[in-house]
Amino acid sequence: MAPGFENLPEDDSYDEEEELDFSDLRDQYKVRLEEGLDAFVVIDGLPVVPEDSKQKLVKFLLRKLNTVGKTREEAIFMPMNDNGMSEGYAFVEYATPEQAIAATKSLHGTPLDKKHTLAVNKLTDIDRYGGEDNIDEEYQEPTLEPLVENGHLRWWLGDYNGRDQVVIYRSDNVGVFWNRKKEPLENIIDRQHWTESFVQWSPLGTYLTSMHQQGVQLWGGPKWARQKRFAHPLVNLVDFSPNEKFVTTWSNKAIQWEEGMPSLSVEEDGKNAIIWDIATGKPLRSFADIDQPGPAVDEAGNPVKRKIQWPFFKWSADDKYVARLTPGQSISVYELPRMNLLDKTSIKIEGVVDFEWAPSTPQRDSVKTYEQLFCYWTPEIGSNPAKVGLMSIPSKEIVRTRNLFNVTDAKLHWQSQAAYVCVKVDRHSKSKKSLATNLEIFRVKEKGVPVEVVDSIKDTVINFAWEPKGDRFVLITTAEVLVATAVPPKTSVSFFCPEKIKGVGVGNFKHIRTLEKKNSNAIYWSPKGRFVVVASVHSQQSFDMDFWDLDFEGEKSESDKDLTANLQLMATAEHYGVTDIDWDPTGRYVATSASVWKHPSENGYHLYDFKGTQLREEPMEKFKQWLWRPRPATLLSKDEQKHIRKNLREFSKVFDEEDQYELDTANIAIVEHRRRLLDEWLAWRASEEERLREDRLDMGLPEDPEEDSAARRQDDGAEDAVVEETIEEVMEESEEIVS
Repeated sequence: MAPGFENLPEDDSYDEEEELDFSDLRDQYKVRLEEGLDAFVVIDGLPVVPEDSKQKLVKFLLRKLNTVGKTREEAIFMPMNDNGMSEGYAFVEYATPEQAIAATKSLHGTPLDKKHTLAVNKLTDIDRYGGEDNIDEEYQEPTLEPLVENGHLRWWLGDYNGRDQVVIYRSDNVGVFWNRKKEPLENIIDRQHWTESFVQWSPLGTYLTSMHQQGVQLWGGPKWARQKRFAHPLVNLVDFSPNEKFVTTWSNKAIQWEEGMPSLSVEEDGKNAIIWDIATGKPLRSFADIDQPGPAVDEAGNPVKRKIQWPFFKWSADDKYVARLTPGQSISVYELPRMNLLDKTSIKIEGVVDFEWAPSTPQRDSVKTYEQLFCYWTPEIGSNPAKVGLMSIPSKEIVRTRNLFNVTDAKLHWQSQAAYVCVKVDRHSKSKKSLATNLEIFRVKEKGVPVEVVDSIKDTVINFAWEPKGDRFVLITTAEVLVATAVPPKTSVSFFCPEKIKGVGVGNFKHIRTLEKKNSNAIYWSPKGRFVVVASVHSQQSFDMDFWDLDFEGEKSESDKDLTANLQLMATAEHYGVTDIDWDPTGRYVATSASVWKHPSENGYHLYDFKGTQLREEPMEKFKQWLWRPRPATLLSKDEQKHIRKNLREFSKVFDEEDQYELDTANIAIVEHRRRLLDEWLAWRASEEERLREDRLDMGLPEDPEEDSAARRQDDGAEDAVVEETIEEVMEESEEIVS
């Protein structure tokens, strides 16, 4: 029999007025935007226009939208209200979800015109953060975290004695110390396991960077509190922009994004490098590694180890641009902080091998508009010669080019004030059996950027270094082929400077002197110029360090009368196993160190003054790093600095008096310490004598032990007797036979 309504069981618990719970059905049939609408974006900030102007606005907007992806006019929906006016926003569908993500990155915050700025968000994000289930019905006032005073981040610059700080990483401990000339270092803070791999100062010394599996942390202030944290799993390297506004973190393993990762989103999944805004602590953009040309595995099937060229992203001097090289193809320049591609396209340069930004904002002759410069080079391709070029940014104008032939390799060396860029060109002979080096020096500040060629070098240059804030340079050459051997090849050290000319300007570069049969392989200029250390580092055979002065105040030789230098060797020192040499930021001290990362024997550091006089030597077990804390640029004007240099002897008298007072104070402290010890000993002796006197009185003995001894002798009736004893000792005995 078919069931009927009359056979249904009665349920007295049913209430017609009771509200049924449909939450399970609502969850089951809820629209999942991530599953179908992830190619849609919402664009806000549009002008409010009538129906007649809507089509014109859509076409204008379409041109901007198609710069980052592909969409069409029919895929733009712009709602209109009852008054026939647009609502100021639109929905746009892109061809792929990746294009939608690119639109949010590139177009968000960009100006549409002078009065309107676009706000671009993914449609799925709006539902995720602003959906009905994600917003409370009642307003909850946000809780404000209490203000934590971290102190002034540049507090160390206020030290009365003008001392510098240094960080030392040894064993598992990281410590920050004051340098005190000949005295032992004064510890400020010492922490165990402060970092997991290495430490690094930011370029202006504001932050100390520690590296961890979870990411990077920045520390600073008088209490060394944590200032920022950048969550980048398995991070390997970090690089700051020159003015500490941005930082790049990189890992050789791509990020595997998971829900709940702090600061990271699904857009960072599969990326290796992240550029962060230091002030906000938020990522600006992430990038995957560029595949390097060549096979990924060798003939045996093992992965090929490639040298990475760090940093991948290079900063302009004023932090307004960051650029990345795609080897052999292009240079991509991004505007900061929006991280959008300059003019929405990379700079195509066929075969480009390397590039370098000018380290300072250039000041070219007759150029009054803002610009930054970078130098690049390309190898010989087919019948086309190798080429070196200077490009101006943001105009992308090529300022100067120079063709080169028979080029094996080239290296770009900017002078610190962007007055010159030296291109070290290694050229091969026609038979390709020998190499020689030319220096192509671009005089950036002079009209037309003339190029001076130094072609008197017969051997291969293995090291080159400009004088900071100066126009002299040192280079090291070798006639032997560089191969990895225990005995390094013999080298020559050459010094160059401009010749004197009448009037304003810089003369041609001339050779000063060459030192033959050396083992030197490294050049370390003082950050203030004038003094330079030429040394042998990472060597198993030689550990020499030569301290040179290029402005020696003694008499010049006749051959150097027309040169802007007076070269003098001040001192020579040795440090067994030296791996690193570092000048302090004021140019007063030089620290040499032997790191356990390079070899395990005799690790520690030596400290010298700028003249090469050793001040301190301290062995340290498992010593790893010595890093001086950088200083920001001086606030003194050029005239004030000139006045100080002119009257340096007068100022030095004040400092000499303070040094003598400090020395006298130290001597007085030593004398007072010794006097205090003597007084304590005399007081102890007096108290012991008093105690013995009391004990003798209690025992019925005379107070003076001498009286007691005399009394005993009288009682014994014995007189003192003098006993003489002669001892003979044979000091030496020899036998001689006379024929």
